[in-house]
Formats: sequence, C-alpha cells, structure tokens
Amino acid sequence: MSNTISRSKFVQYCAFGVVAIASAPLKSCISLKKSGRAPAKGPSRYIFSMDDQWLFGGKYQEGSLDPSFKDTSFKPITLPHCVTNLSWQDWKPESWQDIWIYRRHFNLPKEVSGLRVFLHFDGVMVGAEPVINGHKLPKHLGGYLPFSYEVTGVLQETQNVLAVAVDGRWSNVPPEGAAMGPRRIDYLEAAGIHRSVHLEAVPQLFISDVFIKPVNVLQETRHIEVSCTVDAALLPDAPVELMVEMKQGEQTIKQTTRPLTIAKTGTTEITLLLNQLTDIQLWDIENPHLYDFTATLLIAGKPIHNYQTRSGLREARFEKDGFFLNGKRVQLFGLNRHEIYPYVGFAMPDRVKRHDAVILRKEFNCNIVRCSHYPQSSAFLDACDELGLMVWEEVPGFQYLGDAAWSNLMLRDVKDMIIRDRNRPSVIIWGTRANESQNSSDLYKRTKALAKSLDPSRQNSGSMAPWSRKNWQKEWHEDVFAYDDYHADPDGSVGLEEPVGDVPYFFTEAVGQFNYSDGKSFDSIYRRSGDLDTQTKQALRHAGAHSKAGTNSRICGLIAWCGFEYASLINPYRNVKYPGVADIFRIPKLGASFYRSQRPVEKGAVILPDFYWDFGPKSPKGPGKNAPIFSNCDYLKLYIDDQFHSTLYPDSVQFPNLKHPPFFADLEIANTSAKRELRIDGYSKERQVLSRSFSTDTAQDELLVTADDHELTGDGSDATRVVFQVADKFGAPRAFGGGMVTFKLNGPASIVGDNPFNLTESGGAGAIWIKTNPNSSGKILLTVFHSNLQQKSLEIIVQAV
Repeated sequence: MSNTISRSKFVQYCAFGVVAIASAPLKSCISLKKSGRAPAKGPSRYIFSMDDQWLFGGKYQEGSLDPSFKDTSFKPITLPHCVTNLSWQDWKPESWQDIWIYRRHFNLPKEVSGLRVFLHFDGVMVGAEPVINGHKLPKHLGGYLPFSYEVTGVLQETQNVLAVAVDGRWSNVPPEGAAMGPRRIDYLEAAGIHRSVHLEAVPQLFISDVFIKPVNVLQETRHIEVSCTVDAALLPDAPVELMVEMKQGEQTIKQTTRPLTIAKTGTTEITLLLNQLTDIQLWDIENPHLYDFTATLLIAGKPIHNYQTRSGLREARFEKDGFFLNGKRVQLFGLNRHEIYPYVGFAMPDRVKRHDAVILRKEFNCNIVRCSHYPQSSAFLDACDELGLMVWEEVPGFQYLGDAAWSNLMLRDVKDMIIRDRNRPSVIIWGTRANESQNSSDLYKRTKALAKSLDPSRQNSGSMAPWSRKNWQKEWHEDVFAYDDYHADPDGSVGLEEPVGDVPYFFTEAVGQFNYSDGKSFDSIYRRSGDLDTQTKQALRHAGAHSKAGTNSRICGLIAWCGFEYASLINPYRNVKYPGVADIFRIPKLGASFYRSQRPVEKGAVILPDFYWDFGPKSPKGPGKNAPIFSNCDYLKLYIDDQFHSTLYPDSVQFPNLKHPPFFADLEIANTSAKRELRIDGYSKERQVLSRSFSTDTAQDELLVTADDHELTGDGSDATRVVFQVADKFGAPRAFGGGMVTFKLNGPASIVGDNPFNLTESGGAGAIWIKTNPNSSGKILLTVFHSNLQQKSLEIIVQAV
C-alpha cells in the first residue's frame, strides 16, 4: 500500500491537525497546554500534560500493567514523584530498590485520531517499562535524560490506560553497574518518575528537531546554520518548504525559506542559513541575551507545523592560555551541583530546581556550574541560559566503566544529552567521559567522535583523576584536560597540580571533604552542627583554591566541590555527604561566605564573618586570634560593645588572586561574663556602605521564617521552599541553634518535609517545601512553632491554573 497521498488530501490532513488540536474540547482526564518554557514549541505543536491524576500502587503487583487491573486502592499523586518517603538524612537504598507501579487513566479529544501522538518521559529513575492499553513499549534504562515513543496506533478516544513499571533496582546502566552496588557511586538515586510526562500530538509531517549553530560569531561573516529534522509518516504530493525566523520579541531579525524534498518516510534533514547578522547582541555572563527561533513547515504555501526554540550567539573557547568568552579571557569560577533534594531525591518541581541556579549565580557569584555527574533538568538549564550561568554538562558516570552493553548506553546518553541541550548558550563544553574513570581509548574516542558529529561547535572533556592522569599522553583523547585535584601543599593548604602538556587545562574539582591537615583522608565533614574549627576552615580552603588557580594564566579556572550537600554512602555522616558550602536545604553555611563576598560592592555590600559570635562551650574565648571575615568592602572597622576595636584590610598577600580577599581579626576575648555585641562597619572609597551587628545574648534570639516565593500555581506540582533558622536579635545565625519546630498549614497545599523538625541535629537551620494541591486556588497560611522561641507565620497565594 502506497504511503503517498494526494496534494489536496495531504494539505487538508496536515492543516486539520493544526486546527483540530487548537479547537478540540478537552476530556476530564487530560489537560492541554503549549509546551513548557517560553518560548514554547510552536502553536501547531501541542502538549497534553500528564503530570496530574496519576495513581501510585507502591511495589509492583502481578497483573498491574494490564488495562483491566483494579487500581481503586492506589494513591493519587502528581509528578514529579519519589517512590518512598524520605527524610533529609538516613536514606536507605533498600527502601527504593524494587519494581514499582504507576497508572494513569485518560481520554483524548476525538479529533486527535487523525494525528500522530508521542508519549514523552523527561526522566524516570532508573528504568521504565511503559504499557499503554496493554501494548508493551520497549524498556528504557537510565534516569537522567528524556525518552519517547510513538503511540499513534495504540490510543483510543476514551478509557486509555498508561501503566508504568518503574525499576529502582541497581542496574547495568551508567552510572550504575558495579558489583558493590550503591556504595560504589558518590550519590544516591532514589527511584520514581522524577520529571514530567506528556503526550504530544503533531501532523503527519512535522519538525522533530532544530539545531541552532552560530558560526564565526566574532567576525563580520557571522551567520547561523539552522539544521532542521523533518519527520514524515506520509509522502506529500505537493511542494514543501521550510521557513526559519529569528526574532527578538515581536521583531523579526532575520528570515529565510528553502524548498524541501521529502523522498522517503522517516526523517529528512535540511540546513538553512541566517546571514548578514549585523546588529546582534551576544550572549554573555553579564548580558545573557537570548533570541527566539521558529522553523515553520509549509505545504503548498500553507503553514502546517512549526517548532520554536531559543538560543544565544556566543563564542566559548578553552585555549592554552585560558578560557575565552566572546574573545575575552574569563577566569572560570564555580561550584559543582547535585540535583538531589531532601525528602524527595530528584523529584522536585521545576520552580525549585530553577532556584538553585539563582543561588549559584546571584548569591554565590559563580559564573559556571558543573552538572555533576549527569545531565540535569531542563528547568535548571533554562535558568542558567537566562541568568548567564555557564554550564559544564556531562554524561552519567562515576569512576566505573562497564561491559559492552553498558558502553552502548553511555554512547546513547552522549547523543541524547547533546541533542536535548545543544541550543543552550550556557552549555560551553560537553563532558563525554564518566567522571574520574580509567582511560579507555576505544570508548572515549567513540564518545568524542559522536559528540563532534552532533555538535562540532563545542569542545569536549571529562574529569581526570590521579589514576587516569598518569598515562594521559597515550590514552587521553579530549579537547580540554580537566582534573579533579585533591592534594595538600607542604604547609597544609590546598594544593593544585601544574598544567600538563600543551593543551587547555582546567580544574573540575577541589576542596570537597579532603582533609588538608593530614593530606590523605576525606573526613573533613563540614556539618553546621559539627566541629566548629572544621566549619571555619571550609571558606578559607575554597578561597585558597580559587586564588591558586589564578596564579597561572594557563589555568582556565576552577569549579570547586561543591555547592550543596547531598545523599551519599561514601564518607558520609548519617548518609549525607557534607562538602557543600550550602547545606542540603540550600541554606548557606560558613563555607559560603567566601563565594557570597566575590561580587562588586556596587551590586550590594556584604560583610560575612567566617565564624559565629559565640562564647559557648565550643568557643569559650570567642572566634579567636585570626578570625576570618569575608567582605567586598575596601576596609572594615570593628567595635565591641560600641568601643572601637580595630581597622582591618583584606589579606591580598595570602590570597593575591581573589577579587575580594578575606580579612582577619584578633577576636580572642578572655572575659566573657558580659553579653557582648560585635559591630562591623564596611567602607568603600571612604564611605560607609554597610554595618552589621552580632549578639551573644541568647535570651533575645528569634526564629526567622522565610519563603522563596509568595505566589504558586495550583496544579498539584508547584512548590516553594520555606527556610527556618535560629538567629540572634540582629538576624545573624545562632551557633548550634536547637529546639523542635512544628508546622501547621491551612489552605490548598501540603508539607513536604519532616514535621516535627529537630533543629539540634541540623545545627539551627532547616527547610520544608510547600506543595500545592491539584486544581486549587486560595491562600495558604503556614504557622511555625518553636519549642522555645516565638511562633511565626507566613502567607502564600495559590493561583488557579
């Protein structure tokens, strides 16, 4: 039977696909929206969100993939979702290492029967076997990248049943596979459907992918190669054209059109050029300018489908003498990030993931983040594009390399990662080898070649460790030499190895939990409720690492380990790893004071003591003789009980390559019987720009309660963080603040977190998340009670979808 249809029928069929979805009445079990972020994929490509109205049955039951299975006892949930209830510590992998069952019932508009329909999963940890209306779809292994199926032939107008068996067991898939199990990789992978699911309806001929590749960005000959992939289920008997537009808001910057020959069913690729780009704004870390691109498919002159994406023009190059963004040398200054959260693992809503990028860029002043050690959510990367936060993105992996089947999955991950994210200007390099793995010439030649074939515009790399550095001259095949450096100099400070060879050189990790005092172990556990002396060393070690990275112009920069604490079985305390400069709740610790100070004073003055103003049992004489203070001021004046104490200047001798070196004060005080107050005044160009005070009087302590957002969407998936912390009367964190906190919530939402919460265990600071109910609106009132301090309340408004 021929796949060719007449010109009039084809145009009518495809055009009908556009109109039908736009005008179709919706059934009760499915919602219709244009796809995700702004700009959404085009107006003729619509997405049926399937994040709501799931039923979770717990562990897999025999027959539960069958459409007729009785699931009335299943629990209603919304996505994202984790299969097990977690606290913020003491995670046990055995609690999720099983097979789990999810089911969803839905109807479709009748008009969709003439369209092609695809089922998309953005991420399932770690294996998924979907069954739709009894039709088994191929099992997918791998938790960090999207996958999809065409389900056009298996859907019915009503009473569709999608069942998904989620396999949370240790599997032969990157980063897993090693015989030791979860103790073999440095992060725990709690199972579940942790990202969105949707159905996508498109015409019989549609654009499935668009790659925006800027060329010669810094030259007058700059242009953009726009590669489009067209997927045809039928052969048109009519002229086909492809039009590409580049827009800034409503203004068309450039437009071009080319005829397209569809000679076969399946996919066809075509490349169009956008040239003569004169008045173009480049994407930069200080001005992250983005353009909208629309590719439109036309049949006989009529538009039948389009695909929208966004991108930015920039040149990013790792060279032998540093990293250059748009021709300007930029010292890379960043932190690694795990996308792991308390209570839910990876299963946080998009709003929460985006907030991590805000913290790293706006609060910690990073210009780059490493997505360790796997591709992270589109929501987080969207925020990086918008905020000017550069990204090192790498395939899933941690030291281990598996068999041939494992390697093939790694190659698949390289492909899926690059295709998903190659339009992002924030992504400046691809990590195409498993983190800290042994050299494997055959595998890593293949991953590099694949990366270059999919995206020749970016360099590739992968973090090296001492065991892979030794024989790198023979077995190294990347563009940029990246090294995870954990060693101490003879004086016990952070050591950094000199660059190797005649290649670009970069540090992807340093500091972490490495014990620079003994020079060998990884037992520096920077817990807020742990050893005080250890806590105060963290910021200085990070400052020392970045300063030393600036001593040699051949070093492109350093991404330190790491931004946020995370669940792990390697060198943990109660199964939490503590190398983060912020805790697992994303609350800055003393270690973050260095990063928070590295911004121009014009963007806001900061004064951040790397100590607690405390004279308790752990610091009876106060902060000590060389108490560090981080600030972006020119000089500081200190007062104790309103009496002048000292004037301080930044220590640019020990830290010569920092924008704002730390200050050091002699704050060893023997007589502590009085309730002492410390005041620090900061000056810039002889003008006082900030004053901060600190009190030892615990009788005047208070409970601070803040929410990241005060307006949410009532879709059942949206959420915001609520932080609570014991503070002195001036709002400064109280050392080792304790007590029990309980929460009372009224309104259309639920609490994600521990209730009650033990602040003694977390060192006086913690967080919960407030998650909206499905199909809700109204006002949330959260009241927070402390066992010793005055209660606090806050309101959050929930807007209807």
